[in-house]
Amino acid sequence: MAKDTNINLRNQVIYQVFPRQHSKMGNLKGVTQDLDRIQELGVDILYLLPIHPIGEKNKKGKLGCPYSIKDYRTIHPDLGTLRDFKELISEAHKRDIKIMMDIVLNHTSRDSFILNTHPSWMFQKNGDFGGKVGDWWDVADLDYSNMGLWTELLRMLKYWAKLGVDGYRCDVASLVPLDFWLLVRKELKRINPNFILLAESIDLGFVKEIRDAGFEASSDAELYQAFDMEYDYDIWSTYAHYLETKDGLKAWVRALRNQESRYPRNYIKVHGLENHDRTRAAMLVKDEFRLRNLNALMYLLKGATFLYAGQEACEEKLESLFDLDPVDWSTLGKYDMPQLLRRCYQIKKDPIIVDGVYKIHDTDLEVVHITYQLKNDILECIFNVGNTTGVIQTLLFDGFYSNIINDEMVEIKNHKLEITSEPIILKGQLIGHIQ
Repeated sequence: MAKDTNINLRNQVIYQVFPRQHSKMGNLKGVTQDLDRIQELGVDILYLLPIHPIGEKNKKGKLGCPYSIKDYRTIHPDLGTLRDFKELISEAHKRDIKIMMDIVLNHTSRDSFILNTHPSWMFQKNGDFGGKVGDWWDVADLDYSNMGLWTELLRMLKYWAKLGVDGYRCDVASLVPLDFWLLVRKELKRINPNFILLAESIDLGFVKEIRDAGFEASSDAELYQAFDMEYDYDIWSTYAHYLETKDGLKAWVRALRNQESRYPRNYIKVHGLENHDRTRAAMLVKDEFRLRNLNALMYLLKGATFLYAGQEACEEKLESLFDLDPVDWSTLGKYDMPQLLRRCYQIKKDPIIVDGVYKIHDTDLEVVHITYQLKNDILECIFNVGNTTGVIQTLLFDGFYSNIINDEMVEIKNHKLEITSEPIILKGQLIGHIQ
């Protein structure tokens, strides 16, 4: 793990925005105009899907995929101008929100500036430009055996950082050489010591597939040498199985617990219900109380929290990557989700989330029971993800407590608590310590 990673990133909330789909305007100005609402929701980092021009050759759909990038140094004209981007950065910073760009350095479009000017920097297969992944026909992979490519990409990354960008989300980071990422970290930290690097690490099966094909793919543990935070794709299949079938909660909890010993002590995972590549949670979970508990749970798992714009509106449709397909904001307010997320954001700022000892407890119910302990204080978090009934053994003294989620009073009697349909988050003193 990078020694200079700031573990305070564990109390951060990352909000992912697809500018083309985010507003009726469909551009950067549309995002800027929504910053007040985003700030009120509780967001620390605004992460933008790629904002660069999209390649025309072999493009998918009418508009093309934003991950098929033609030119890293410019902004897609449909999204606006460099001035518009600078305004977004400035207005976000006024609201104490950082800007994170999506950086795609495994591949470019098949008509990219780099391919046309430096074809030797591209990966070739059977004499043709292509990729290591079969179904990505609109892109061609970069070849990192050429040091000139390193120089060009590093120059580009430093350009956006000097412009005021606060971090990069690095697409399929596992497929780009680790030594390159180590150099990137070193150079960007000279520009901004607080620059944030988030890796879209890949699932374990994909790692093996790439390695079996004779190519390099970094594991999550390896990537932590260069990155501050990583996706939780190492256990996503277990989570997805539970979400889609309501079976396998114990397996998912066990996988979450195993992350504690698998990675460096200061590791930071980014936990989210959904993103632009994954089915919307509201499409899979139709029960209001299950959905509320799952959303709240993602804030209290150890690590940063990831929201995909539209999640707060319980959006069910996953917007197209290839065509105009705006987020449906008409359901904003459904299930009182924005209010719940705002309260969860406030709880996430408690120092116990960063400094406390974290534990996921075993339970026979379809409930996730998490505690954070800091000296004599304990934050006890109970998420009824199965909308079930029953009693939980707690670590708090008997008495009446205010549920921090909704300010309603709950009673602990004989060290037991009856669960409710709503998440329960209580703070008090650990049993065995003097009150």
